[in-house]
Amino acid sequence: MTLAGTTYRKVIAARFSKNFRHAAEVVEAQLQPPAANEVIVRTRFAGVNATDVNISNGSYTPNAQPPIDLGGELIGEVVEVGEGVEDLKVGDFVVSTKLGGYAEYVTMRSRHATRVPEASAEILCLLASGVTAALGLKVTGEMKSGETVLVTAAAGGTGQFAVQLAKLAGNHVIGTTSTDDKAELLRKLGCDRIVNYKREDLGTVLKAEYPRGVDLVYESVGRKLFDACVDNLAIRGRLVIIGYITEYLSEPEIVSSERIYFKLLGKSASIRSMFLLHYIKQVPEIMTELVNLYETGNLYAAVDPTPFQGVDAVVDAVEYLHSGKSSGKVVVRF
Repeated sequence: MTLAGTTYRKVIAARFSKNFRHAAEVVEAQLQPPAANEVIVRTRFAGVNATDVNISNGSYTPNAQPPIDLGGELIGEVVEVGEGVEDLKVGDFVVSTKLGGYAEYVTMRSRHATRVPEASAEILCLLASGVTAALGLKVTGEMKSGETVLVTAAAGGTGQFAVQLAKLAGNHVIGTTSTDDKAELLRKLGCDRIVNYKREDLGTVLKAEYPRGVDLVYESVGRKLFDACVDNLAIRGRLVIIGYITEYLSEPEIVSSERIYFKLLGKSASIRSMFLLHYIKQVPEIMTELVNLYETGNLYAAVDPTPFQGVDAVVDAVEYLHSGKSSGKVVVRF
């Protein structure tokens, strides 16, 4: 039985804009039969990411013209397979970072889908958020054991995994957050020192309590928190940038200060960056490792409890994430 001709709904960027609500529209489309090596996935959950606004404003697709499909990650059930697909079958659960996850159905090449044991919001958390944390710390950051690791936005979708993976590796972990509720989550995750940056100045805390500096920083906030992290790197310290959410909705902030090499060279320190699409071939292997950690109880996946249901709730979900109120991974349920 084929689903060809089935009408479904999805979210597109009808125009490029820094305002996600202005860019996004819900439209109807019809499913086409899967081509060779393609599968059709019925979406169960779609992950909301801070960088969704960079997709909707065209930053990640500079040569594309709207309309473009929105949504950077999904988990669901394979409902139809095309000719030549041997690694997946109807009924399998899969996760994917295929662009277009804000849709009731998504058609993709089978190699873009990774089989998982269940289609849950918790497993979805492990995809972009968990995999980014694992690759950012272990590959880009060259994380060791016995280090001091700082995670900014530590109670967020990806920060929660950076905290846990750093602890599992045998490190002392500092986490920044903005509310008491998020601090409670960080205590549950095993964070050694929690800095509520609304009450404490991060730079002051680091200078007073960590005079030798921080060995590894997992940074996604930007602006003043980024500056404090740079200023407090240890000898051979590494700062890994995985985002800069404070500047996603605005024009880049122009700063006037000495060039960065004045702060880095004397410490043999480095600033590195990690963009998931450049590591895409490593995703299936890392995802398998994270699922194993989750199923054995060694990794916790925090899902924000605020309910967002279906394509009509996507804009609200993205704006909710950028409000700073979320704790854990924000998801849209289908």
